[in-house]
Amino acid sequence: MTGAATAAAVPEGDPIRAKLIASAAQVFAEKGYDGAGVAEIARRAGYTTGAIYGRFSGKAELLLAAIEARSESELDVLFNEHRFEGKVTDILTTVGAHLVTDEMGPESALLLEAFVAARRDPEVRRLMQGLLDLRRDRLGDLVAEAQSTGAIDPALDAEAVVRFCHAVGFGFLLFRAVDLHLPEPEPWEGLIARLVDALDTTARPTTDRTAPADTDQPDHTGGYHP
Repeated sequence: MTGAATAAAVPEGDPIRAKLIASAAQVFAEKGYDGAGVAEIARRAGYTTGAIYGRFSGKAELLLAAIEARSESELDVLFNEHRFEGKVTDILTTVGAHLVTDEMGPESALLLEAFVAARRDPEVRRLMQGLLDLRRDRLGDLVAEAQSTGAIDPALDAEAVVRFCHAVGFGFLLFRAVDLHLPEPEPWEGLIARLVDALDTTARPTTDRTAPADTDQPDHTGGYHP
C-alpha cells in the first residue's frame, strides 16, 4: 500500500485525528513545511506527539493528510453540480475556466508547500507522487472514455493530455503564489474553449478530401480540362 493510500485509508469518526490535521494545516501555513515542528502541531491541537505518531508516520504524512482533508475533488464537485453526461470536454472547459476565477485557498497553499518540500524531502516526494498519480488516473480514465466515443481525438496520447491539464493547473498555482496578474475571465474562457474544441473530433466538420471536385480544374497552360 502506498503512502498516499495509507493516509487516506483511516477510520472515520476520529476527532483527535481531525484536530491534529487542522493544527498541522495551521502550522504549515504559518511556518512552512521545514519550519513546522511535530511538537508544535501536537501542542496546538492539545495533545502530545504520541497522538501524532499513533496515527501518522511523521510530518510528511501529516502534510498529505492536511492537503487531502481540504481538497474536495473538483471533478466530484462538477459531477454533483452539473450533468455532463460523461462528456469530458465539457468538464475540461469548466475546470479550465475556474483557473482565473478561483482564489488561492488553504488547500492550494498547502499544495505549494508540498511541492517545495518535495525537492528536499524524499518522503514528501514519495507521498506527493502517490497523490498526484491518483488524480492522474482519475482524469486519465475520463480522457480514455472520451477517446472511445471520439469526443477526444483517439490519435492523441492520453497521458500527454492529462499532463498538459496538470501543467496548466499547477502553473496557475505558481502565478498566484507570486501574485502575478492573471488573464481576464472572458478571453481566457475563449482560449480554453478553442483548445478543447481542437481535442473534440465530433466538433470538426468532416470533409471528404478524396471526392472529385465539382468544377473543372485549370491546366498549366491556362486552359481547362474535364
